[in-house]
Amino acid sequence: VNCPLCSLHLLIKLVFLCFVTTPVGLEGDADLQFLLIGGELVKIRSSSWKKNRFYKLQEDCRTLWHESKKTFRRNQTFSIDDIESVRKGRQSEGLKKHTDPSVEEQCFSIIFKGRKKNLDLMAVNAEEANRWVSSLEKVKTTISNLSHHWIINCMRKADKNEDNKMTLKELKHFLRQINVEVDDTYAEEIFKKCDKSNSGSLEGAEIKHFYDLLTHREEIDVIYNKYAQTQGQMSLRDLLNFLLNEQREQATAEDASKLIEKYEVDETAKQKKHMTKDGFLMYLHHEEGSILNPAHIPVYQDMSQPLNHYYISSSHNTYLMEDQLKGPSSTEAYIKALTKSCRCVELDCWDGANGEPVIYHGYTITSKVLFRDVIKAIKDYAFKTSDYPVILSLENHCSVEQQKLMAHYLISILGDALVTKPFGDTMPTNFPSPEELKGKILIKGKRLNKLDAIFNNNNTIEEGTVSEEDEAADCENGQKIKLAKQLSDIVIYCKSVHFSGFEHAKDSHGFYEMSSFKESKAFNLAETSGNLASTAYIHHNMDKLSRIYPAGSRTNSSNYNPVPMWNVGCQIVALNFQTPSKEMHLNQGRFLTNGTCGYILKPEFQRSLSSQFDPNTLTQGPWMKRKTFYIMVISGQQLPKINKDKHKSIVDPLVRVEIYGVPADNASKETHHIENNGFNPMWNENFQFDIHVPELAMLRFVVEDYDTTSPNDLIGQYCLPLTSVQNGYRHVPLLTKRGDVICSAGLFVHLMLLDAQ
Repeated sequence: VNCPLCSLHLLIKLVFLCFVTTPVGLEGDADLQFLLIGGELVKIRSSSWKKNRFYKLQEDCRTLWHESKKTFRRNQTFSIDDIESVRKGRQSEGLKKHTDPSVEEQCFSIIFKGRKKNLDLMAVNAEEANRWVSSLEKVKTTISNLSHHWIINCMRKADKNEDNKMTLKELKHFLRQINVEVDDTYAEEIFKKCDKSNSGSLEGAEIKHFYDLLTHREEIDVIYNKYAQTQGQMSLRDLLNFLLNEQREQATAEDASKLIEKYEVDETAKQKKHMTKDGFLMYLHHEEGSILNPAHIPVYQDMSQPLNHYYISSSHNTYLMEDQLKGPSSTEAYIKALTKSCRCVELDCWDGANGEPVIYHGYTITSKVLFRDVIKAIKDYAFKTSDYPVILSLENHCSVEQQKLMAHYLISILGDALVTKPFGDTMPTNFPSPEELKGKILIKGKRLNKLDAIFNNNNTIEEGTVSEEDEAADCENGQKIKLAKQLSDIVIYCKSVHFSGFEHAKDSHGFYEMSSFKESKAFNLAETSGNLASTAYIHHNMDKLSRIYPAGSRTNSSNYNPVPMWNVGCQIVALNFQTPSKEMHLNQGRFLTNGTCGYILKPEFQRSLSSQFDPNTLTQGPWMKRKTFYIMVISGQQLPKINKDKHKSIVDPLVRVEIYGVPADNASKETHHIENNGFNPMWNENFQFDIHVPELAMLRFVVEDYDTTSPNDLIGQYCLPLTSVQNGYRHVPLLTKRGDVICSAGLFVHLMLLDAQ
């Protein structure tokens, strides 16, 4: 089974077998055994701090243990779920800095989710290092794909005396572990039903029976029984009726047959072209039953339009890991952003020691990182998750000499990936497309002359003075810097210019000349209705690129709402990627589809010069496709405990459904909270939303732990474009605040997006 939201109901049938064995898919696996036995590795923190430490996987197959010499914590552990990736070789800042290139093959790094520091390690030889990397990757993948393993692990923890049986006391402890509050009477009732042997403990098949009772989903029974009209099962025709009538899909008998073949677990039923309840649940938990339209998961949009016709996933002050004043700068921040398909990263460049340019937040005490090292990291990771172009937004404060070195590094390290001249033999009149720019890196920065100078033999100027004001969010207006020709010449399609008004830009600037807007200026232009400012902004973005950046006052690296910027067609809406927030959830949702490639095609009414679209004053036009969005929040599954420090803490979950889009569409509605049940809460609440411009609307689910005395805690969230929602009964995956999948958790909903009457 290879789905983060795999059905517990099905997998639980294996529980009584798995209780004392390894995860399904890894039984007898040599790599798993290698990790369970463990071995000694060198932990590296600095050139002088390199210590031998013993590492091994614990019996739960989910936790890695390592010894610590500190007296107050002899043993340390971390969860396999906390690992973002395992990197082979000297691929972290620490290993590059503190180890010799000769040990490249012996090194590897464990990269954690969030802000936890990397774990840099060295094995005794290359073969051993390869074994650790491949074994960790295998276990990480297998564990993340088995939602039942979490519940088995909870059961093991509850089995205090490790006799592979469960007493009533252990059963109560187990229920608390999986976030279910059950009163003593009900716990005893379940226990007695399952204790067929009257032994006072559950074992083997009795544990299976206990799980069957616990994981029974009444809402699935109701849906299945309504359509299972053939000997108590769904025939191919029954399933087709469900797909047509409930899911509102344009399905055929062949589609229904493929689903049975793919998801039915009972071979006898499969031969009859039937789907059992177990098979039906399997289908609902996979991509065909997900809220996200599977057709929108790969790259499905036209990628041959000019570059400025797309929203572009963009990062602000990318080098920062934390706040804007004193936190660390790191190449790791670029790697994290690029592997999340960010396609525009920022580099604040300053003169460094020994003639080497550095990147940091000027006039602060943030740490510095070498410009050269950042460019190497970008070269290595720019196209790991997306083939589409990356823009390097340079904020240049360097002397001419160090600028020349910057240009040298960009050209020598990036090589053929760097765009150093316009495409074609004549002066272009429009941007190339993302498709044409696949695998390419563009430089955004100042240029000494117009682009057409390349074609009219007027590109001989050696250096000159340019305004710095558009590049530096916090510098004084009018400040000038000298610009080296070598750096100027590699600015092709993204020349930074001062914004002096839409008319001036239209009359004086080429398509390749773009402006950066501080958020306050951009919001003033985007949200002003009546004087046609927002319409003018939209038309400006039909021809040119616009970059938006957070206010300098956001020293804690907070973010602004990106939606109003997208509403007026701004492409490069730069956010602080390091800060988990609602704004980053919206950004993740906006770029969730189209292969998560970092580019989303703007609606036609934001690309057509004849359009008079104004998000603030809605008039009739092709953008007005009024819809009524009906949603029923039915149930939740395996919502995690928030306060794990409180032994008896059980969540009281509620669900909020939010719409973000044009001002007329913004709305939020909330269910009641369910007391003491994060395992299988049922809400069955209906909401209705009126949508005016669906192509700009985002749907966000927020699950919170209700609290009467303090702000609610976030349990999980999920965001996606409204136009990518599938109708019918659907499962909604849940993500953490940082945007990582919560393997076992989800919502079950019914949705219907219909033309308004």
